[in-house]
Amino acid sequence: MKRILFVCTGNTCRSPMAEGLFRDMARKAGIDAEARSAGVAAFDGDRISQHSATILRARGLPADGTSSALTKEHVAWADLILTMSISHKRAVVQRHPEAVEKTYTLREYVERDEAAAAALEAQEQLVADMELKRALGQTIPADDYKKLRELQRQTPDYDIGDPFGGSLKTYQAAAAEIEASLRKLIDKLKSEH
Repeated sequence: MKRILFVCTGNTCRSPMAEGLFRDMARKAGIDAEARSAGVAAFDGDRISQHSATILRARGLPADGTSSALTKEHVAWADLILTMSISHKRAVVQRHPEAVEKTYTLREYVERDEAAAAALEAQEQLVADMELKRALGQTIPADDYKKLRELQRQTPDYDIGDPFGGSLKTYQAAAAEIEASLRKLIDKLKSEH
C-alpha cells in the first residue's frame, strides 16, 4: 500500500482537496493507497474552506475534515510527500531533512523531466547555500543572484495556484489543476505496479 501525504500552507484549501480527490480517484482505479494531508503553517482543527468543501461535496466526497499541522509523525507515515508549491517542499525538507528523498511538488512528481529536474535541484542547492551564507553573516556574491535567476528561467513552474481568499471560481481553477496532476499520478502509480 502506498501512503501519500499532500501538503500546503494551512491545510484548508489545496491539500484537503488533493487528499479527497486522490482517495476517490485511487479507489475508482483500484489502486491500493492511503492519503492524508497537512499544512506547513496550519493550526490543528481548523475547518476546510467553504469553497473547498463545496467542490468536494459537488463530487459526492466527504468535506468534513479539519486541518493538521505537519508533524514528524506525518513524515514518518508517508511513502511519498507531495506539496502544492516549491515553497512548501522547501519547508518540509528544512524541517524534516530525512524526507528529502520522498518529497516533491505534486506537479514536479508527475511532470518532471531530467533537464528540469537538474535545474530544480541546482536551484534548490544554490538557495540553500545562499541561506547558509546569509545565516553566517557572509556577503552573497552578485554572481549567485545571477545564477539563481538563470536557474529559475530553466525551471518549470511546478506550483499549483493558491485559491485562499478567492472566489469559488478561483477554487475551481485550483481544483482543476490538482485533478489534472492527480490523473497523471494515478497513471504513474498504475505503471509502477
